[in-house]
Amino acid sequence: MAATVLEEISALLNQVVRQSTLHTGYPFNLNYDYTPLCNFWQYSVINLGDPFSESNYKVDSKKLEQEVLFFFAKLYKIEASNFWGYVTSGGTEGNLYGIFLGRECYPEGLLYSSQDAHYSIAKAAKLLRIPSVVIRSQNNGELDYEHFAEMLQKNRHLPAIVNLNIGTTMKGAIDDLDRALDILEKNHITNYYIHCDAALFGMMLPFVPNAPRIDFTYPIGTVAISGHKFIGSPVPCGVVLTRKNYLKQIENNIEYIAAKDTTILGSRNGQAAILLWYALQTRGYEGFAKEVEFCLQNAQYMFEQLKSINYPCLLNPFSNTVLFQKPSQSLIQKWQLATIDNWAHTIVMQNVTQEKIDAFVDELRSW
Repeated sequence: MAATVLEEISALLNQVVRQSTLHTGYPFNLNYDYTPLCNFWQYSVINLGDPFSESNYKVDSKKLEQEVLFFFAKLYKIEASNFWGYVTSGGTEGNLYGIFLGRECYPEGLLYSSQDAHYSIAKAAKLLRIPSVVIRSQNNGELDYEHFAEMLQKNRHLPAIVNLNIGTTMKGAIDDLDRALDILEKNHITNYYIHCDAALFGMMLPFVPNAPRIDFTYPIGTVAISGHKFIGSPVPCGVVLTRKNYLKQIENNIEYIAAKDTTILGSRNGQAAILLWYALQTRGYEGFAKEVEFCLQNAQYMFEQLKSINYPCLLNPFSNTVLFQKPSQSLIQKWQLATIDNWAHTIVMQNVTQEKIDAFVDELRSW
């Protein structure tokens, strides 16, 4: 029995190692080393409830979670006096939380999201039973602002809960926050809540000179960022940031855990907070800036290589997502490409080198 178990585990490990070398289609950074943290996996590190509220369970990492949150608060320019957030299980939970807060602020609100929004936005609307409108997208994946204005005018009697894509899932397009706010103002919509889905680009744009500004100096409600994407992590995780005053709508004191209930999950992954803290401490602002530059340069390199063989492709500004015509199924399976309709993409993360790009383009040329 024991030998069989070990054989199964060994076979799975070999598969994981092999597939990791060919991973290009999804936004996961596979270049990281968390071996100094391995001893923590012997313990049930669980963060119960609010990260700024102690509980009766002391095997937690809330102190490090708070430091992670303060890093992101500084990055997104929100004052400590009006800041709140927590380490989530990933982008979907962050999006669900943002839409949830929007609904709590405006129970009669109508959710606006584009057809290129992540599938978790439609899921959140369904779970929370929020009426929603899907806005058309432009060819590059960005919000169709004329259609957005048209739908706002049609439903101007209702508060607006707006999801903006800070890097669309398939094409890496960034919805224009300034333009969206201008449209809301011109249509005299004063009751609105803006959630920013910045799953991948949330750890990229703040490090890019001249990139669009997305921060809390604007009247946004929430930002959701994934931890296992650009930062990289062996477990799915993320961060959601919001303004502290929104918590009045939802917080409860729970005697059972002796802590405030302000999060979606009750028991949260304390290991994730440790992983994120370690990554932020060891790589720092300068380290992440260099990684962002590396990914953007390699994305541009891939785009130029595809153009050199006249292969249909698209690369949006400030994006590491290279969209191209869908290749053969064998290439899709081998390189683990994400596809929609007649398109596929490579998301150029830290583990996607120019050598790997060359190998892929050579196979594409042969196909």
